[in-house]
Amino acid sequence: METRSQWGTRAGFILAAAGSAIGLGNIWRFPSVAYENGGGAFFIPYLFALLTAGIPLLIMEFTIGQKYRGSAPLSFSRMNKKAEWLGWWGALVAFVIGTYYSVILAWAMSYSVFSFNLGWGADTEGFLFNEYLQLTVNPGQTGSFVPSVLIPLILVWAIVLGILFKGVKKGIEIANRIFIPLLVVLFLIIVIRAVTLPGAISGLNAFFQPDFNSIMNSDVWVAAYGQIFFSLSIAFAIMIAYSSYLPKKSDITNNAFIVGFSNSSFELLAGIGVFGILGFMASQAGVGIDEVVAGGVGLAFVVFPQIINELPALNGLFGFLFFASLVLAGLSSLISICEAYISSIIDKFNISRTKAVLLGGGLSAIVSLLYATQGGLYFLDTIDYFINQFGVAFVGLVEVIMVAWILRKMKVLQDHANEISDIQLGTWWKISLGGITPIVLGYMMFDLFRLNLMKQFPTESGNYEGYPDLFITIAGWGVAASVLIVGILLMFTKWKTDHSKLEYEKAKEAK
Repeated sequence: METRSQWGTRAGFILAAAGSAIGLGNIWRFPSVAYENGGGAFFIPYLFALLTAGIPLLIMEFTIGQKYRGSAPLSFSRMNKKAEWLGWWGALVAFVIGTYYSVILAWAMSYSVFSFNLGWGADTEGFLFNEYLQLTVNPGQTGSFVPSVLIPLILVWAIVLGILFKGVKKGIEIANRIFIPLLVVLFLIIVIRAVTLPGAISGLNAFFQPDFNSIMNSDVWVAAYGQIFFSLSIAFAIMIAYSSYLPKKSDITNNAFIVGFSNSSFELLAGIGVFGILGFMASQAGVGIDEVVAGGVGLAFVVFPQIINELPALNGLFGFLFFASLVLAGLSSLISICEAYISSIIDKFNISRTKAVLLGGGLSAIVSLLYATQGGLYFLDTIDYFINQFGVAFVGLVEVIMVAWILRKMKVLQDHANEISDIQLGTWWKISLGGITPIVLGYMMFDLFRLNLMKQFPTESGNYEGYPDLFITIAGWGVAASVLIVGILLMFTKWKTDHSKLEYEKAKEAK
């Protein structure tokens, strides 16, 4: 008898998975990455990376969750008892990401209110760091709470935990049925307005103008794989948890292609909107596009407010639509991030969803208070960099090697997916996951370790020159290492229920 929660409809799962993939990085990371790596020519390695890493990894994680009917720790434990730690590693990476992702959503909520009267003023950079975040302490110090961040942060957690309390069908699915269509509508309005601004064409030309010479640069290909990898919510337990709620006969490969291309389509839409607006800004300032291009926090909370200040009409409404889009994209992603570790707690300790949300989500909310202090940005910037590079990317590399080469489960997963899917998996899938993906991720990790051991810390908001070594060691390396150590320790704790056999296997035996 199947006892696990299930999605109400296939569309509900696709919207939730797409909602997880479509997040803040689609809007503020992809446009600048594409521009800096060959413009229109970047789409060639980007599409290749999508088809040889993104979608194959999605298929693998969808198949693992759907076949083994569990969160990441439970699914890997059912695959092989010695692999449970890998599931916990990914779930704990999700936990850490959720603690600071919620704070960026709080900023976006605040800025959606500031939009109506352009409350950030003329000096948008000074407003963000000095007045709003009150960044007046040194790295490693917390200072006092910042009320303008703390209040919306509490609201973010109230919304997210309230949805998670409701469960899969009545909470997560309904929320994504509202958030994702609304997000697409709002962003379409933004794009239409952006491309009609003076100078927008020059921005779009800069975005799409292909530099085919760049394709010969290996760094461009690594950037394409990196963008796909970080964009699709793979390798930190989310997609395994979500797919574990699928009915037994769900079409896995079709779902993966739909989610993968939906995410990439939104990234392209975001690029058009962002570069249309940057073209306007460049024309107003009389400078080249290269002088106004930015990514990350700087694009969203410094450059965009500057642009909104200069808009000829209805700039307050435009600003609200933009930051409301960030909130919607972020909420759908944060819900999935939290579900990754909440489902793990439910499975491992056999407790109710209510208790798991209170325990896991409540603890994440408490930890997130650290980022609502005057020194919160330093902690956020450092932990985000290290947990993404040495958490998400490293987990992905180990996961692929473990499944393909150590446990040798590719054939088992392929047979399961082919049995219930229209698009059949074959040589393309095996070569992608067994060869291309681990080689590219391995090169990425080698390069990252080299840079960081040399104390070069490139991030979207600067670098860590001037950060104390002790702070980098504890907040950076320490957090990244602790999620792996705690994951291994959790593997040695006893399961509170007998998960040695799959529910559907028990049902077969009963017959």
